[in-house]
Amino acid sequence: MQDHPLVQIDGVSIGYHTDEGMVSAVSDVSLSIGKREIFALVGESGCGKSTLASSIMQLIPPPGKQTGGSIHFDGANLSALSEQEIVKFRGREIGMIFQNPLDSLNPVLRVGTQIGEAIMLDRIPREKALEITTAILSDMQIPDAQQRTRNFPFELSGGMRQRVMIGMMISRNPKLIIADEPTTALDVTVQAQILELLKSLRDRQGVSVLLITHNFGVVAEVADRVGVMYAGMLVEEGDVFSIFENPRHPYTQMLIRALPTIRKHEGRLQVIPGSVGGLVDPGPGCRFYNRCPRASQVCEHSPAPWREDGTHRWACHIKGGAGDGQ
Repeated sequence: MQDHPLVQIDGVSIGYHTDEGMVSAVSDVSLSIGKREIFALVGESGCGKSTLASSIMQLIPPPGKQTGGSIHFDGANLSALSEQEIVKFRGREIGMIFQNPLDSLNPVLRVGTQIGEAIMLDRIPREKALEITTAILSDMQIPDAQQRTRNFPFELSGGMRQRVMIGMMISRNPKLIIADEPTTALDVTVQAQILELLKSLRDRQGVSVLLITHNFGVVAEVADRVGVMYAGMLVEEGDVFSIFENPRHPYTQMLIRALPTIRKHEGRLQVIPGSVGGLVDPGPGCRFYNRCPRASQVCEHSPAPWREDGTHRWACHIKGGAGDGQ
């Protein structure tokens, strides 16, 4: 781990007020993202990974709010900034790629106009902004880039629209890109191209990437480090090789065993029995205990301690991790 990470999240909790009580969407999460690093945040839908990512840009929709912890970006405490101050970081320092580019792009504006408007926020003249826009679309591997600047979003394929979104996010040279399920609804060939594009941006421009996904196959392809979330809590973190070769938390192990393989003799895919428990007053224990095949009474009533093996860490009552039988 680097001495001075680009992003440092310490003990962040996020809740939503509802008629039933406070929903604990994110609970006491701590992690860091290094410079020039691709960090993947993995977990089932609803586990809080997108909420945590939105909190970096202070974009938690009401009635949600950050109830604890701090988020530092390149030395600045984002959690302590006013709305007027945080706006200076959005787009310029931190860009966000959403999972549905058709909904994120304005359907009545040409794509060149939309990218150009982002560039002109930095007081760049319109003609120069259009030149930069064409160059960006070319860098995004969009053929006939100059012609494409005159297209409306509906005239482009899903893969091209996603490239336009990525181009818009990098147009102001941010230090961090948050990519929220950037390959959802794309076919596997286009998915691979988008992932290669993200890796290329890291290598060529030195940008860091926070990749939000539920797809472990995507993680294996591009990530340097991985954080696994379950029911609003971070349960394991480590480099991509450690996570895949020696997962320690039972949830991570079961997720990896559920991945399809080409070895048909291994039989049916493993499924994780049960369902995620309620997040209104979830209790002090491990939130995975009701689905864990090795859970004991202590798992329900006591917070799981963090354990470490080098840079690999996990939260589990089993002393050496779920794989060693202790």
